[in-house]
Amino acid sequence: MKKHFFYLLTFLLSISLFSQKNLTPEALWQLGRVGLNDLSPDGKTAVYSVRHYDLEANSGSSDLFAVATDGSGSPRQLTNLPGSEGDAQFRPDGKKIGFLHKGQLWEMNLDGSNATQVSNLKMNGYHYSPDGKKILFIADVKYDQTTLDKHPDLKKADAKIIDGLMYRHWTEWEDGQYSNIFVADYSDGHLRSEPKNIMGEPYDSPLKPFGGMEQIAWSKDGRYIAYTCKKLRGLKYAVSTNSDIYLYDLLTGKTDNLTKGMMGYDLNPAFSPDGRYLAWESQEEDGYESDRHRIFVYDFVTKKKEELTAGLDQNASNPQWGSNSNRIYFNSPVNATYQLFYIDRDRAEEVVQVSSGTYNYGSFAVGKNGITVSRCSMSEPHELFSLSLNGGPARQLTFTNKDQLANIGMGKVEKRMIKTTDDKDMLTWVIYPPGFDPEKKYPTLLYCQGGPQSTVSQFWSYRWNFQMMAANGYVIVAPNRRGLPSFGQKWNDEIAGDWGGQAMKDLLSAIDEVAKEPYVDKDNLGAVGASFGGYSVYWLAGHHEGRFKAFISHDGLFNLESWYLTTEEMFFANHDLEGPYWQKDLPETWRLDSPHRYVQNWDTPILVVQGGIDFRVPPQEGLQAFQAAQLRGVPSKLLYFPEEGHWVMSPQNGVLWQREFFGWLDRWLK
Repeated sequence: MKKHFFYLLTFLLSISLFSQKNLTPEALWQLGRVGLNDLSPDGKTAVYSVRHYDLEANSGSSDLFAVATDGSGSPRQLTNLPGSEGDAQFRPDGKKIGFLHKGQLWEMNLDGSNATQVSNLKMNGYHYSPDGKKILFIADVKYDQTTLDKHPDLKKADAKIIDGLMYRHWTEWEDGQYSNIFVADYSDGHLRSEPKNIMGEPYDSPLKPFGGMEQIAWSKDGRYIAYTCKKLRGLKYAVSTNSDIYLYDLLTGKTDNLTKGMMGYDLNPAFSPDGRYLAWESQEEDGYESDRHRIFVYDFVTKKKEELTAGLDQNASNPQWGSNSNRIYFNSPVNATYQLFYIDRDRAEEVVQVSSGTYNYGSFAVGKNGITVSRCSMSEPHELFSLSLNGGPARQLTFTNKDQLANIGMGKVEKRMIKTTDDKDMLTWVIYPPGFDPEKKYPTLLYCQGGPQSTVSQFWSYRWNFQMMAANGYVIVAPNRRGLPSFGQKWNDEIAGDWGGQAMKDLLSAIDEVAKEPYVDKDNLGAVGASFGGYSVYWLAGHHEGRFKAFISHDGLFNLESWYLTTEEMFFANHDLEGPYWQKDLPETWRLDSPHRYVQNWDTPILVVQGGIDFRVPPQEGLQAFQAAQLRGVPSKLLYFPEEGHWVMSPQNGVLWQREFFGWLDRWLK
């Protein structure tokens, strides 16, 4: 009987393994992308978006869903209009849900019925006032003249007239328009007054290009609006991170700068429920975008501000108040994961971790009885979970991709601590192919992270997806080299002015250590990365001493001198490279750390990927690298996306990227 049972079990296991499928680019783009939008006033319902892509149409659209935060019942779809719906928010009375559709504000019943358009003017984001009597929204306002304004008779002239920085940013040219904040009276599904621009200045709130409505907040009595803005122009804007928190008084029309004299980024204001305090996220140093993120609180009674996280050697971001106006919840990276924490204003010496596990906890909303949060890992895309206010196990609320992932095999993710050349412990993720067999040998990839200050955390990516790489038969080595957050500010700071130094040694320490394993095919190692990871690949190409047999660099920095004078956020370049290359006392980094200086050592096949509208790492960086490889006689290929920026955003380009990525690796490593 036992013998028959053994054979049956073996047969069933073989059937199960045989039925599992590997993750493919097409399957990756079929997954729904979940995003938390809002929590109902009673905390019982979360509204969220799910974005799906149509590969054939090369486009995507988002719909809205609702789910009970206690885990009862199934999620229900609320919208299905042509196009996308997003930015859903519960009306303060809890009777309606607002959302944006084609740039207009709509409202619907809690079950999704009776969807009705509210506005007839374009909005890019909005907030109801706490009493429900007003709405603030953001919209673009034109302040600067365009070429056509200056030469109205030359209607077909195709030129830009530029007389200062910043004239382009990430993927967009400056167009003379700025995001301003407007306020209008509201009641019963209608705007009741002409909107008033409370800024009236050529500055952006939220900050471009990635700031959202988390950078603007109503006071609980509806009298004040706190907003984030960097009120600088031209060269001063390009070299500074000095944004501030401004307080607008609807009663007097007066605006005050609450963070005057605080020189780094000040972001994400949040009023306490009792209205006495304002919390926000702050960095100390002007020009250093990766300085420690702190949480400050301003007391409207005493007119004093203080840092609550003074003893915390890690970032603290996205502050949200609990219901008692004492506790503040926030995100923080720790040991290559993102977790939720809280700190009590009257016991600031104690920081409590609310979430746990090898996950990234992202967007969250604090309710009366719990927290709703988005969570992902290297092995699972984002879904919504609930947490108690004081911590404990997370309960999954949404299962958007359960069916699609049910038969897809995932590789094991292992955490290893590896010694660096200066005897430090470096957390390194090793991801194994599904069905890993330790008796076999596998080609192995060193993943070089970008940033340069961006954690190799438990992220789920739709391009640099480790499970996709593993499914193609590769072992992946992903080290948290010098310069990456979540290991203390000193570790984070040590890359500035030393791009080609200890950070590169850390990368080699990781691959050298894992390559000692018998399952690693040491004769078939590759290195891949984007942005600073692409820089790392170019650097390794000139210094790897025969370790690697293939390279892939996406939007990497190749020639630091040409990059310095064509990138846009000069504060980043000035900080990390310690100023321009024409200084009298030239920093060592300019003499030693540019990959283009070592092209004479290139001898390994390289795929160069470059976006045509990437203004952070402009196209000539990739073109120079490819041309250098060609002139050197190094096997090389250029994958150029004319309409993509620093990332690959369209579905078909995304699938093409994956096919060329693995085609190149398979050619040289298999």
